[in-house]
Amino acid sequence: MAEELLDIHLTLMMPEILVAVMAMVLLLLSAWTHRGGTGVVHWLTILTIGAVILVLQAGEGAAATFAGQFVIDDFARYMKILMCLGMIFPIIMSLDYFRGHAMDGGEYHVVALFALLGGMIMVSSGGFLILYLGVELMSLSFYVLAAWRRDDVQSGEAGLKYFILGSVASGLLLYGISMIYGVTGAVSFREVAAFMGSPAGHANQLLSLGVVMILAGMGFKVAAVPFHMWAPDVYQGAPTPVTVFMSVMPKVASIAVLLRILMEVFVVQHAQWVPIVQLFAVLSMGVGAFAGLVQTNIKRLLAYSSISHVGYMFIGLVTNTQAGVQGVLVYLTIYLVMTMGAFGIILSFDRQGLGEKISDYQGLAHKQPLMAFVMAMFMFSMAGIPPLAGFIGKLNIFMAAVKADMVPLAVAGVLFSAIGAYYYLRVVKVMYFDLPEGSFKVSVSGGGFLIVTLSLFLTFLWGILPGDLLAWTGAGVMVFHH
Repeated sequence: MAEELLDIHLTLMMPEILVAVMAMVLLLLSAWTHRGGTGVVHWLTILTIGAVILVLQAGEGAAATFAGQFVIDDFARYMKILMCLGMIFPIIMSLDYFRGHAMDGGEYHVVALFALLGGMIMVSSGGFLILYLGVELMSLSFYVLAAWRRDDVQSGEAGLKYFILGSVASGLLLYGISMIYGVTGAVSFREVAAFMGSPAGHANQLLSLGVVMILAGMGFKVAAVPFHMWAPDVYQGAPTPVTVFMSVMPKVASIAVLLRILMEVFVVQHAQWVPIVQLFAVLSMGVGAFAGLVQTNIKRLLAYSSISHVGYMFIGLVTNTQAGVQGVLVYLTIYLVMTMGAFGIILSFDRQGLGEKISDYQGLAHKQPLMAFVMAMFMFSMAGIPPLAGFIGKLNIFMAAVKADMVPLAVAGVLFSAIGAYYYLRVVKVMYFDLPEGSFKVSVSGGGFLIVTLSLFLTFLWGILPGDLLAWTGAGVMVFHH
């Protein structure tokens, strides 16, 4: 019997085990082969993530193991596949970057795999301790990745800022968890939810404080205002492949955790957390829209853009309905595709030592019209202009808010969306209406070309025919039944 049980436990954790084992194998491999082995490590990493996606795709049903501390269901699978895509795309795009910047990519891939492992553990956590372990594993990996270029002052500064502010956030999260444990005597999500539903948990001040602390800690991880201070500096300072990776993967993991704990554990505390998340949503959309207007660096611009995108996703969280949750999943998926495409273009500029400043794109339409068109499409999609996918993402969120009688929030979203559209359109204006300075030829390399083309195709496809995307996300949402 015990052996049978062990089998069940481990098969449920197959994707995580695969990532952990391969990370250690690649660590040894990169130590043995030194610089020459970067290519091998690179392709093995891509194969590993591909295998993990296949394993996740094949799974079905919901199950829990380790006394309910580790949960796997359709929602967890969907989010893990998104995270794997959020990692595999930057890695495919950045082989040229490693060659161009003489960065030894072997260890980079290992640290990236550990970050992915932390994110996957977060999504499947069935208790606060496992959640904290996942958060720390992911965060520590990202601190190292942000400071990867040791010879670069900006990269070192980015890593240090991220580390110091991230430690504060982890402290807040742990403090919140300890308060909840102090009151309920439990760390398992199911037990905490049961206690909160009982008369003893209804008006407990400490519990409410714990919920606020946990929200603050997780708010930092997704760079929601007022915990966003690190994002622009880290996006700008970190090597571009790391910025791509960082703009999507931690967000997917953290939003998944927020959905799980707000919809399943803190359901009864609804009245306490809704105003807080509402405030996060409005502030994030506002700061993201206004601060983006004055940026001259495109990575900083995309950092503020991602802050405002988090604000829109938070609207879906606030509604506390299945439609809202589905809106968040749709938005996340579309955000992943748009971001990968835009960064694919930025990475191809990076090989020329260009692409960081918005002025580098001056007159791109005169020299390389196709490239300018592709970049413009991603900018339009991020601004939410139909018939591109970004419009569908925002529409779903706003409709969920209207259905949940939160019309003012939807109106605020639309207004901030209109303000934010200005800075996306500014990039288009620079490419199409400014005259080119200097002569340079930029080409998107093999892997980058593949990802950018795929992103562009999906941006159009989901904008015009979003049916499949809605069907996939619908399956993941069924987990949260109110």
